[in-house]
Amino acid sequence: MNLEIVIAGLLAAVVLLAISTIYFAFRKTNNSALTEMADNMYRAQTELAGRLSMMNENNIRQQNQLATAINEQKLSMLKMVDEKLLEVTKNVGQGLQQSTEKTNQTLHDLRERLAKIDVAQQKISTLSEQVVSLQEVLTNKQARGAFGEIQLNDLVSSILPPSAYAFQVVLSNQKRADCVLKLPNPPGTIVIDSKFPLESYQALRKASNEREKLEAERFFKASVLKHIKDISEKYIIPGETAESALMFMPSESVYAELHANFVDVVEASYRAKVWIVSPTTLMATLNTVRAVLKDARMQEQAGVIQKEVGMLIEDIDRIDERIENLSKHFDMASKDIGEIKVSSGKISKRIEKIEDIELGPQEKPLAVEHLTGHRQAS
Repeated sequence: MNLEIVIAGLLAAVVLLAISTIYFAFRKTNNSALTEMADNMYRAQTELAGRLSMMNENNIRQQNQLATAINEQKLSMLKMVDEKLLEVTKNVGQGLQQSTEKTNQTLHDLRERLAKIDVAQQKISTLSEQVVSLQEVLTNKQARGAFGEIQLNDLVSSILPPSAYAFQVVLSNQKRADCVLKLPNPPGTIVIDSKFPLESYQALRKASNEREKLEAERFFKASVLKHIKDISEKYIIPGETAESALMFMPSESVYAELHANFVDVVEASYRAKVWIVSPTTLMATLNTVRAVLKDARMQEQAGVIQKEVGMLIEDIDRIDERIENLSKHFDMASKDIGEIKVSSGKISKRIEKIEDIELGPQEKPLAVEHLTGHRQAS
């Protein structure tokens, strides 16, 4: 629109310039008609110039109004945009804060889990070291024997009183027993010896074909039978120990394998009076031994208990006798009290009779006074 106004102004200026040129040219020619035409054109030019000036002013005013409206619209839009940006910024800030909090919580949980994993890893490492150490112990025969003796020691000492057992006892045949249970006769002293045929058992577990399995079974059977024979010959001594002994196997798996697949070996142990026990069955046996010891102790104390009961009965008889004597004394005292009451009643009646005697008017007060004084003196 501004371009059209500028073009119109330029055209008006060109027209005015042309009219002015023609006007001055006609005035030089002194032609009245042309002069009049030039005057009319000049007036028309002046009128056009005024109209153009008014149009220009209107245009400027409209431009100012338009600029004002545009500025107001611009300010309104800027305000709205600022509000939107502020709201978006606030939402984004809240979202970032929540995301940060969630991220921090996740990192905290992750650190805790990593800490737990580290602890578990340390425990696993420690357990691995212990397993390796246990494997080394079980590989060495002497260490394996010590392992079985320690387990036997723990089981026995945790169930029985110290007076009921002893460890590493030398018998009359100069053989050292791992553990001796001190029981009254019968059955008497029972020996427990720890045996751990681990090598033959591992060979049985590692057998990959039928031939290796047969050889491992023969090896395992021979090892257990040799242990049974050694215990029967060394730790069953007539007159010193019981007629049987216990062979402790510190492995439940070896014990289960023996009773599941080598029944003939178990029967041979029965014939030799060597009872094979595992940690679980030994615990049950020791509980039975504790009950036997308790019964034996009760029997030993039975005579003392009977003597104390007899003395208690005598004390009770003496108490009964004394109670009876005391009752007789009470009866005699009660009889005496009754007789005293009877005498007192008679005296009271006699006093009443004396008071009821009718005396003369002059003697009665004296008699009453005399009796009253006599009663007070009594």
